Amino acid sequence: MEFVRTPDDRFDKLVGYPFEPRYVELGSGLRMHCVDEGPRRGRPVLLLHGQPTWSYLYRSVIPTLSAAGYRAIAPDMVGFGRSDKPTARTAYSVGNHIGWLTELLDAIGLDDLVVVAQDWGGPIGLGALAAAPHRFAAVVATNTILHTADASLAGKLTWACHATSEGRVEVESVLLDYQRITQELTPFRPSLFVGGATSSDVAPAELAAYDAPFPDERFCAGARQLPTLMGLTPGSECARINRRTSATLAGFSKPFLTAYSDEDPSTRGWERVLRDLVPGAAGQPHAVIGGAGHFLQEDAGPALARVIVDFLARSGL
Repeated sequence: MEFVRTPDDRFDKLVGYPFEPRYVELGSGLRMHCVDEGPRRGRPVLLLHGQPTWSYLYRSVIPTLSAAGYRAIAPDMVGFGRSDKPTARTAYSVGNHIGWLTELLDAIGLDDLVVVAQDWGGPIGLGALAAAPHRFAAVVATNTILHTADASLAGKLTWACHATSEGRVEVESVLLDYQRITQELTPFRPSLFVGGATSSDVAPAELAAYDAPFPDERFCAGARQLPTLMGLTPGSECARINRRTSATLAGFSKPFLTAYSDEDPSTRGWERVLRDLVPGAAGQPHAVIGGAGHFLQEDAGPALARVIVDFLARSGL
């Protein structure tokens, strides 16, 4: 598999990101990066980003978790951050992302772990949970989705995506526009998406850190491909995987928390869908984090970290 590796000097002296790089080599020969902070014997908390971000997104969450005795592990998905980036767009699929993440967990030896899933961290991370639910102790779902385009989602989501009785699919136009922009934008600049989907002003140096993994178009295949893989039709690979994941979650009785922000229309409604679906969500202190957009780790990272720590402490984890 042909891939490119972002030069290390692109990550020199990033604002607020002092973490030592750690790498795992996957069976395909790809190298996957993760931040791994906190006590080695602490309960692992897996912090999963989405598109077009990387582990930099969690830089203000990691210190609170590690100070509370947890082992904070924030991977960069293949194609993002410091991880290797296959140059062929066909290398990227939802199934491959789940497989790569599972390989990372196996290599590090992570079990009895907590997953915090945002954006694509939901379909990928919860997809990994569905493949091996025994290795997960709890879930925090935050501004994430599990698109299936099922008719049952009609009227439940702010950004509609559901089948109709006439055999058509109703999709919010802004969702399709987002897909289109990710394909048309040249050069590809994640900072534009981060800056446009936060409620607070992100400093220029922090925005630049989101562009750092992508020196030129050769590095952008994964970041461009992922938006095209959303489960916007019932027969898509993502929708099929998300249905299997949802079936597993319907029997998941371990602690499950939703912590969504109040200013993210792209995922609004999914918190209720997940709470109604997952038995482990019953009776939990579900959180709404105020004054935060889609990338709530940027707007309210310390607040999210406190929600996670309090939830795990209440759950005996």
